Amino acid sequence: MLTDSDIVPGTVHLVDIEGTLHVKKDEHGNDKVILRPPPSKNINDPLRWSRMKKFKQFFMLFWLAVFLALAVAWSSPIWLIWTVDLNCTIQDLNNAMALTFLFLGLGCLFLQPTAMKLGRRFVYLMCCVLMMIAQIIGSQATSVHQIYGVFIITGFAAAPCDSLVEISTTDVFFQHERASFLALFILALYFGNYLGPAISGYIVDRLSWKWSYYLQLIMFGGTFIVLLFFMEDTTFRRREGDEEFEEEILGQIKSRETIGVEEEKDKTIHQVNEAASSSDSPDDDFSIDHSIPERGYWQKMKIIQTEYNDKRSWFKIWARPFLMLSFPAILWGGLIYGAQMMWLSLISTSQASLYGAPPYSFSSGTIGLFNFSPLVGNFIGMLYGGKFVDWLTIKLAERNKGIMEPEFRLYAMIVPTILNACGLLTYGLANANGDPWPVSVIIGIGFLGFSMSSTGAICLTYAIDSYHEMASEGMVMMLFIRNMIGMTFTFVFQYWLDRCGLVLLTWLLFMMALVINGSFVLLIIYGKRIRMYTKDRYLNAKQ
Repeated sequence: MLTDSDIVPGTVHLVDIEGTLHVKKDEHGNDKVILRPPPSKNINDPLRWSRMKKFKQFFMLFWLAVFLALAVAWSSPIWLIWTVDLNCTIQDLNNAMALTFLFLGLGCLFLQPTAMKLGRRFVYLMCCVLMMIAQIIGSQATSVHQIYGVFIITGFAAAPCDSLVEISTTDVFFQHERASFLALFILALYFGNYLGPAISGYIVDRLSWKWSYYLQLIMFGGTFIVLLFFMEDTTFRRREGDEEFEEEILGQIKSRETIGVEEEKDKTIHQVNEAASSSDSPDDDFSIDHSIPERGYWQKMKIIQTEYNDKRSWFKIWARPFLMLSFPAILWGGLIYGAQMMWLSLISTSQASLYGAPPYSFSSGTIGLFNFSPLVGNFIGMLYGGKFVDWLTIKLAERNKGIMEPEFRLYAMIVPTILNACGLLTYGLANANGDPWPVSVIIGIGFLGFSMSSTGAICLTYAIDSYHEMASEGMVMMLFIRNMIGMTFTFVFQYWLDRCGLVLLTWLLFMMALVINGSFVLLIIYGKRIRMYTKDRYLNAKQ
């Protein structure tokens, strides 16, 4: 059992083993799982939404994330055509992609505080407008410098698919569901990254590369209309923090030990179902504060939402993510996720040159279809890094007297660590040896797809679980680190490949993958001690 002195950021009671705690619990799965964070008595709290309403919101965010990611990766099958039509080099286009990663990172830094001040909804709508502007410019581009501008706008406008949609997920779903839904958003990111080139290659083969931009213009125009009339804002301020809730649970445990379990169970019968906020009928008369009016449709559809926004200044919100650089879990999450961007960049920037040249000499459309291999891997990785990891975490918490440690999620890292390294070796060496394309495409890229999807979900959920009340700031910093790593790798990749050759580069990336992904072992051993060491800094930072 935890004591007051044992309260460490991220260490929480997740399972009520004896069923005697007076807290709100899950009604849609394991009825001993404690709902964290606890929903408020405000009927407008997104945690109190019905399951159907939550899934509707999630569905819109999922496809928005797919479309934003799709726009970033859309152009890779066009690169060889652009070298002729725009009189540029592959390195010029690598530089353009590096700019995309740079502005993805900058977009996270600037759009996240904007969303906390003006609402998530405002940022999503604004980014759809920016995407439409980028597609108009791209469709009329006649030089690589205009393509640079398109990639810059696209990177900035796509930033919400990297951080804000994940925060919107934590607005409406509970801790024990977190990995499952974050894994789905990781899948959305990779789904868009692979679906974009597949569609683009098909369009280029049958129409022209300009039509790839016309189609995106239609896509984002339709998305803007759907979000304008159907998406609600999920910004909400909570009064009770993790530590206060944990202290309340500890108080109940001590009370139970004092007055006896049977008497406590009698009290539980009348109180335990106060308001399970994940119920399909959130209007529970016992727990809702009816003095707070429910917002009407037009209030919910305001473009700018300030009723439940962050009251701090925009600049203070903007600066807070930099505080997270002093938290090892955040740095680790950014590094691990950044490594996955290296592999994603590796695939997107090397496919055209590897498979478009002898001995393969595939067309743009065929190369685009190869992206269905990592997509299958992504889907399996999503199930592993999401549903399986949530299940594993709950089971380990049950064995640990109901207490969950964020490090429980890291035991699942062993599988993607191995498959990541094997996928890199297969992709690089099979291409270098001229092996049949299914070896590098189905096995190599498929393994990479699995590892990228599952690893991203695990590392993000671990970091959020460790410092939940600074999840937004932590997410921004992790995604900024990730995108800076992706930008650097994309910028130097072609130079690195030319200098080392494909075989040596493959072995170097293989060793990097083992070292970076394998670092999860250090956090399993030392993670809780590190969180304990950062406790005071965390409590001060979240004020």
